[in-house]
Amino acid sequence: MLLEQELKKYSSHVVLEEIGEEGQEKLKNAKILIIGIGGLGSPSALYLAASGIGTLGLVDFDTVEENDLQRQIIHSIKDLKKSKLESAKESILNLNKEIKLNLHDIRINEDNIELINDYDLVIDCTDNLQVRYSMNDACLKFNKPLIYGGISKFEGQVSVFNYKNGPCFRCFIKEDKRNILNCNETGVLSSIPGVIGTIEATEALKIILDKGKVLSGRLLFYDALNSRFREIKINKQKDCKCNKN
Repeated sequence: MLLEQELKKYSSHVVLEEIGEEGQEKLKNAKILIIGIGGLGSPSALYLAASGIGTLGLVDFDTVEENDLQRQIIHSIKDLKKSKLESAKESILNLNKEIKLNLHDIRINEDNIELINDYDLVIDCTDNLQVRYSMNDACLKFNKPLIYGGISKFEGQVSVFNYKNGPCFRCFIKEDKRNILNCNETGVLSSIPGVIGTIEATEALKIILDKGKVLSGRLLFYDALNSRFREIKINKQKDCKCNKN
């Protein structure tokens, strides 16, 4: 049951027929894991905290550097050289003191990836392809939806994998040992992570609320230079391990 102060705080949600008190209670009871608290993780974490998600798990091992501030809006000048987790914690609690935060100061790998099982869904805000395969496989193992976001230069893309028997990340990109360049190497327009990270947060809210059409089996592609969104279908691959679970 929502407290009186919560009804007031989230009144703009509660008044929505699709959410109401029952939906807000679902958000309050939800546990979401965000892997990577950089450009994509910043808006995702802030909007989910503002929305009243009860528990947020944050994963990162890095510190705040000056060139991060161009796009990583959860951090600020006073946070330089500070742990990204501690910086994000301060920003989130300034927005919502009632939220429970689990800080995981780790580099995600095969030895610790099972922490995914403690959460309802996972939001991928990384720029490491091998980590994405590990996240995908763990989400398949524990039957957790995986919300994917990617950004580069003036473009971004979002999809949802392993949702209600839909395709997984390996259906989208088969095993690839190449290193993917990060934003510091390729460059990225500062607002692109804001667009994509916010869509990731929106997909997470839709999944928790069980409302709307989730981006499963669809890749939403954003082209900022031409102010255009387009959609690409992602099919479940017959030879993929997601068909063997």
